[in-house]
Amino acid sequence: MRILIALGGNALLRRGEPMTIERQIANIRRAAEQIARVARGNQLIVAHGNGPQVGLLALQAAANSTMGTTPLDVLDAESEGMIGYLLEQELANALGDSRHVVTLLTRVEVDSADPAFAHPTKPIGPIYTKAEAEQLVATKGWAVAADGTGFRRVVASPKPQRVVALEPIKWLLERDAVVIAAGGGGIPVTVRTDGNPRMGVEAVIDKDRCSGLLAAHVGADLLLIATDVDGVYRDWNTPRRQKLHEVSVTDLLSMPFPAGSMGPKVEAACEFASGTGAPAVIGALEHIEQMANGTSGTRVSRPA
Repeated sequence: MRILIALGGNALLRRGEPMTIERQIANIRRAAEQIARVARGNQLIVAHGNGPQVGLLALQAAANSTMGTTPLDVLDAESEGMIGYLLEQELANALGDSRHVVTLLTRVEVDSADPAFAHPTKPIGPIYTKAEAEQLVATKGWAVAADGTGFRRVVASPKPQRVVALEPIKWLLERDAVVIAAGGGGIPVTVRTDGNPRMGVEAVIDKDRCSGLLAAHVGADLLLIATDVDGVYRDWNTPRRQKLHEVSVTDLLSMPFPAGSMGPKVEAACEFASGTGAPAVIGALEHIEQMANGTSGTRVSRPA
């Protein structure tokens, strides 16, 4: 079976945890141990988020005034390489010499006219108090939005249109390599209107939307979205909340979900399931093995 496993950035760096490399390695090692359990007999692609990490890199770049402004597409590439390396290292250790693990920097085309550029929704970086967020809006001109009980910077998140250089990913899968690709939603590029070659753009593509697109285009049999909660809940954050174990695309799309968190995961799962007929599962990083065998998470399927 060909499986794409999408690891959320907040699953690799949990809320309230210090943004240290040591903490990220510990979380990535836990994820790698889970992924290794479903590797035998399956072809695997691993994607990952980068929201906390790319936000931290942006803060570090902004603090060094002598280096000028570093665009988000370059920071996307930097975070994709950093997290990809850590994942590759831990997966290779967990799998031993039985499998090759390869990390690919992945460019992803977006539409330069996407309305998302005028309406930023993608949270990146650390969580701020309301007072801190208001100060950042005033001093840096950032857009911010509520995230749980705090606030985070939000940036443009255009819809992915096409994964560039898809064939090398397929070649590696056919040779039984575990492929780490489209990390952080990939590096956003767009074709210039004057017909010149592609250029990077200021954005962070949503990892889940890109993972769903990539899973469909490589013919995955399962899209597995691992996050920091154990499934999709109806009426989340209310006393009536109810976990959904199996749900159709039609039913799931009739429910409201937050745009910056569960919303993109639901959208990606529904698009993949409705477009391919294969299932998608949303659940906790600690339950990757159970999600793959159908005993954990929320399973999304196309109506018969």
